[in-house]
Amino acid sequence: MDSTQKVMTSFVILLLMLASNIHAQSNNKFNDAEIAAIAVAANEIDIKYAEIAKEKSNNNEILGFANTMIQDHNAVIEKAVELVNELGVKPQPNSLSKKLNSDAEETRKMLRSKEGKAFNKAYIDNEVAYHKAVIDAIRNVLIPDTANNQLKELLEAVLPALETHLEHAKTVQQNIADQ
Repeated sequence: MDSTQKVMTSFVILLLMLASNIHAQSNNKFNDAEIAAIAVAANEIDIKYAEIAKEKSNNNEILGFANTMIQDHNAVIEKAVELVNELGVKPQPNSLSKKLNSDAEETRKMLRSKEGKAFNKAYIDNEVAYHKAVIDAIRNVLIPDTANNQLKELLEAVLPALETHLEHAKTVQQNIADQ
């Protein structure tokens, strides 16, 4: 396992442990405003990763995947913003959304330090790990904690797209490995 894989594996484990710990410390409940902030942060983070990919990669599969991430995650943010405005809920930063953002900055630094094939591998490995972690957090923490049915429906509706992203990322990861 190379250093990039170790960083990605550590990040996923940290994210899952953090979500579980924060979830337990918060009386097993994030409020809807906190859930909205976590959802927005997770989408914004992946958009920023994709923007780095568009700057650094010349690989058509990586660029296509990055464009999909930007388009799809911006669409989710738009839906989330519409919903929270409709509900009168203001996303409330919390320990998990703040930790996601600080950890993401470290990942962005790592991605910016890579070039060529090493960048492509680091980016797509991160995307696989990140989507697995986000899917797990949505399925096992955010959906169960959501009180508002419309917010819960939005989170449930996003899961199939995230699962599609994960499968797409795994395909690109395999194709990159075969090059």
